[in-house]
Amino acid sequence: MTDPADLGAVEARRLIARRQLSPVELAEACIARVEAVNHAVNALVAHDFDRLRAEARTAEAAVMEGRALGPLHGLPVAIKDMNDVAGLPTTYGSEVFAGNVPTHDDALVAAIRAAGGLILGKTNVPEWSAGANTRNRVYGVTANPHDVTRSAAGSSGGSAVALATGMAPLATGSDLGGSLRNPAAFCGVTGFRPSPGVVPGPGREMALLPLSTDGPMARTPGDAALLLSVLARPDARDPWSRGIALPAPLPAVDLSALRVAATEDFGFAPTEGIVRATFRDRVERLAPHLGPLAERAPDCTGADRIFAVLRAVGFLGHHRDLLARHPGKVGPNVRANVEEGQACTAADVAEALAAQGVYHRAWAAFFDEVDILLCPAVCISPRPWTELYPTEIDGVPTRSYYHWLGCAYATTLAGHPSVSIPCGRDRAGLPFGLQVVGRRHDDARVLAVARELSAVIAADEAMRLPPPDLTTLRAAPPLREAEGFHAL
Repeated sequence: MTDPADLGAVEARRLIARRQLSPVELAEACIARVEAVNHAVNALVAHDFDRLRAEARTAEAAVMEGRALGPLHGLPVAIKDMNDVAGLPTTYGSEVFAGNVPTHDDALVAAIRAAGGLILGKTNVPEWSAGANTRNRVYGVTANPHDVTRSAAGSSGGSAVALATGMAPLATGSDLGGSLRNPAAFCGVTGFRPSPGVVPGPGREMALLPLSTDGPMARTPGDAALLLSVLARPDARDPWSRGIALPAPLPAVDLSALRVAATEDFGFAPTEGIVRATFRDRVERLAPHLGPLAERAPDCTGADRIFAVLRAVGFLGHHRDLLARHPGKVGPNVRANVEEGQACTAADVAEALAAQGVYHRAWAAFFDEVDILLCPAVCISPRPWTELYPTEIDGVPTRSYYHWLGCAYATTLAGHPSVSIPCGRDRAGLPFGLQVVGRRHDDARVLAVARELSAVIAADEAMRLPPPDLTTLRAAPPLREAEGFHAL
């Protein structure tokens, strides 16, 4: 019999509605999974299981009494430690906020609760989500469940690991330079970056600069779409907010009717040889199921410079005072971004904003001729978590701690919806993530294409990714005993 912790969200919700699965049974299975394997991976960093059990009993009573049930009714959801959950710490991975316990849920968590979701706990992040290796001085590192010596990527690394190991069927994440997609790729789950405004950011400080967005993570595109249907809502506090109704279920898509483009690197991303080789193999295997396929990419002129400047400006606005007040408690990645921002001139910012406009229009023209773009989700294969970030790729130095995320931030700058789906292992035996990109505001179709591609992948043993070995994780020593667990 399938352990309830291993059920997908859509299937678990269906069984709950039919009274074939109790919310209490599902919650207990998820708690048991946390207790069995979290010591080995350090994904869940804060929780209140007594409250979860009480809420599960209330959810079960609603089912038995025949009440109307929300789309997430009875489903445990893991929350990235960037969002407030009343009564649980919100640290942002920052020592400055190690004792911060909010008294109210933020808007995203409130929406999940209103839809019947149950909060499992908080998942680990890099400090202020800066960087794609999930480690900080508050909670330490999160390890890849497929190889606990490797990085889980980030910044939504704790959420990705919680999903991959069956701690929860759904999780939240956020994405600036790939923080939903990178950890999904490294850990073998699904991470979806929506178009700007689909998931509102009512607390975004630079409201008119929507580079960062919250989004759903799950084990499959269909499950991610279920969570997105709740997260996607209008909110007047976000000037980019737009009410996009997601069809349920997702629309049918004929892969053979799609015009498809494929690129290994967008013409600029420093993509590792092992990733290029794996991507070429996957495209070759998928090609018979697709419509006309061409190797091409949108014009990404200036991508590195645009992203560097706008990212630095965002960090400067949010963290300048924090660095000034607590210089000894701000880590190297956040410090580097603030210093980059301080070095930028008004001319630098004006040029970056103008170049982003040209960039966006080039992508819009490209997608007049193409329906879907396929590319790697991450430029490298998972590396040891002891490496804060890759300083070189195939012997070539990287320019910054985020330069290796080019395959992800290429789409961030254009504002196009993008999803990473698991697509087997690379030649090092580690998970490989395939990124699917579509037209701006065509979020449902991107997820529908990803669902159909996932079905093709699942039917091909060479592309199918086995789940993490739970027996090995149960027997593993506590990750916190590893050398460098808290170091940065």
